[in-house]
This record gives sequence, structure tokens and C-alpha cells, in this order.
Amino acid sequence: MLILSKEELLFLVQDYYGMILAAVFCVGVTFLLSKAFKRVSTGDPGDIPGRLGFPLLGETFSFLSAANSAKGCYDFVRLRRIWHGKWFKTRIFGEIHVFTPSVECAKTIFANDFVQFNKSFVKSMADVFGEKSLLCVTQENHKRIRHILSDPFSMNALSKFVEKFDKMLSERLKKLEKQGKSFAMLDFATKIAFDAICDMLMSVTEPSLLQQIQRDVDDVSDAMLSLAVMIPGTRYYKGIQLDDTEIKDNLLTLILAGESTTAAATMWGVKFLDENKEAQDRLREEQLLILRKKPEGASLTLEDLNNMSYGSKVVKEILRMSNVLLWFPYVTLNDSTIEGFKIKKGWYVNIDATGIHYDPTLHKDPMKFNPSRFDEPQKPYSYVPFGAGHRTCLGINMAKLTILIFLHRLTSGYKWRVDDPDPSLERKAHIPRLRSGCPITLTAL
Repeated sequence: MLILSKEELLFLVQDYYGMILAAVFCVGVTFLLSKAFKRVSTGDPGDIPGRLGFPLLGETFSFLSAANSAKGCYDFVRLRRIWHGKWFKTRIFGEIHVFTPSVECAKTIFANDFVQFNKSFVKSMADVFGEKSLLCVTQENHKRIRHILSDPFSMNALSKFVEKFDKMLSERLKKLEKQGKSFAMLDFATKIAFDAICDMLMSVTEPSLLQQIQRDVDDVSDAMLSLAVMIPGTRYYKGIQLDDTEIKDNLLTLILAGESTTAAATMWGVKFLDENKEAQDRLREEQLLILRKKPEGASLTLEDLNNMSYGSKVVKEILRMSNVLLWFPYVTLNDSTIEGFKIKKGWYVNIDATGIHYDPTLHKDPMKFNPSRFDEPQKPYSYVPFGAGHRTCLGINMAKLTILIFLHRLTSGYKWRVDDPDPSLERKAHIPRLRSGCPITLTAL
């Protein structure tokens, strides 16, 4: 047995001080990490399982890593649901977030908006929308702004929008078909949705002005899933440089929301229909029947769209499966208990629309594209692509009509080929979009 004298022991400590210090540091860090990242559980049946990680940081980098991957930011939620169950909590961007795909939770929060819960976003999103945006203001201001903004979305205004958008779309699709070249459906749908919304809201049609507005909107969109750090040149810094006025905030909100979500849903619709020929053929049959009843070259009317029974179900199924709004974030105003789970004041509760829409107990074969599932009424709060309650999306009807017009012109005038079936998602996008943009080539019927 080796026995060291005090002098020999002191020599070893002095000679290997750095190595010993490093070893102690590693052991300490390992201990702290094991504490920080172990599953949170107090034994209380009302405690929500999950991992909070370090204060402030939490699992932010894991979330950003998922957003920067080809699987998209919802992969962060999917993995934690496997680890912890349907309800789980985490810490992102310095705040505790609860994710739940519960229809009961959705009902409770939507029904108690402004009272027990309030719509809220992570800092980067809230900053780029602006404090006076319809999405961020108090209840009193929300009612006032929503009333002011409601006129462009009235049925009378939408009736005019339908005819104008249908004409614009028909002309651009004809031009693309004659060129015979592949084009990205996402880019095409984004551009035409943007042009149509700017025309509707501001009567802006001049190309150079549209380009400037587009650049501003792109900067705002890029800043949404970024760290809220004011460093020149970063996505976040560029996204909040516009003047903070009520008009600007809400125009950007409407343009960004209408352009990005509608374009993404349209892109997914083209992909889903390409993969489901039976649904595509049935939709085409309905759309051709409507087309043959109209004079040649006539634009669609609101009445025509109301007669598209199967087409409307196709739009619903596209929105259910695409989940362009992955979840709806709310902050808890007072301590609450939902389904036995305790939610503390100040915590964020995210109504997981994706989880709801993919729940097999609510939707049979949820991963199967099946518009006929809407032949039957759906369970309340089992279908929430536009939210519900006081903050139901202001542009709900416009979005559905826009997608329906797209489907009509595509299926009644063309067949298409998807030129890149890669399912990888665009990186750093707050809305799930194919990285390829879903390139297609049109062939006239």
C-alpha cells in the first residue's frame, strides 16, 4: 500500500494543481447539469412534468436548434411530448412555457381570454409585431382596433376581392404555363398573396413601392424566431427598425399574417393533393362543373365559392394538416388549474393546435389526407387553425377564400407535377414551409 508523506502530497498537489482543478470543475458542472436538466417532478399530482434547465436559458438553445433543423421547431415539442407526456413544461427565452394539446384547455383559455389569460408572444415576436399591434394590445384597444380593421374583411369587400384576386391569379398562372418552366409554389403564392393584400389594404400596386414594403415585411418575418439582442446586422435588429406607430404595427401584422400563412397553406395544399390523386380528381370534377356553368373568361364570384362544397372541405383538411399556426401562446394572469394541472401566474400556456389536429382520438387516421372527414361535425375545439374566441383570426374568411380560388384555378385549368418531393422544412421559419418551396410544372388541361 502506497503511503505518501505530507511533503510528497504537497508536491503532487502543487505539480498537478491545474489537472485537479479541472477535474473538480468537471465534476461540479456535471452535477449542476444533472440537476438542471433532470425531469421536474415534486410528487404533486398537479405538477406539470418537464425540464426547466438553467435560469433564463432553460432549453432555449434546444428550441433554436430545432427551428434551425430540417424538421422544424415543432420537433422540439414532439420530442418532449414523448419524454414527458401530453402536458409538459419547459423554459424558453427566459420564460416558463406549458404545452398542451387538450381541447378542454383550449376551451378554457379561449373562453377566458383577457380575464384569466392574455395572448402573448416571446419577446422577439412581440417586438417585431409592435406594442400597438392587434395581436399585442389590451382588451379595450383590441376591440377598437379590430372594429377599425374589420371593413376590408366584410363580405362586401371580400366579394370585390374575390373577383380581383381571381383575375390576377388566372393571368399569372397562364403566363407560367406558357413558359413551361418549373416554379416554386411557395414563392409564387407568397408574391401574389402579398400583392393582393397590399392592393386591398392600401391600394398599392406600384412595383417599386411593393418591393420596399416586401423588404420590410421580410425583415420582420426573419426576426420572429431570433434572440432578442440589439446587435446591428442581426435578424432581430433589422426587424424592429421601422417606426413604431399603430398604423404601421397593424398594417405589418395584417400583411405578414395574411401573406405568410395563406401562402404556406396553399403550398401544402398543392403537395397534399399531388400525393392524394383521388381527392385531387374529385376536387377537379367539382371545379370543372362550376367552371362550365360560367361564361368563358368570367371571374369567380362569392356565390361560386359558396357552391364549392367539396372544395371547402379540402381547404379545411389542408389547414388541419398543414398547421401553419403551430400553437397559440397565452400568458396566465392568475394561478389556474386545468384538468388537474397547476399553472402559475406569469407562465405561458401554449394551446398546441398541431397536437390537437393530429390527435387520433379526435381525428381518425390523423396523418391521412381525407377531406371527407368534414362530412360529419367536429368536436368543439378539435379544429382550431384560426384560433377561437375574441381573437379568432380577423382574416379567417379571406384566407379560406384565397386558398379556394387557388384550388379552383389549379384543378380546373391544369395538372401539375411536383419536381422536388424533398420533405425537409425551411430552417429558421416560424411557419412550417418546405425548404424546396414545392416546385411544380404546370400542364394545361
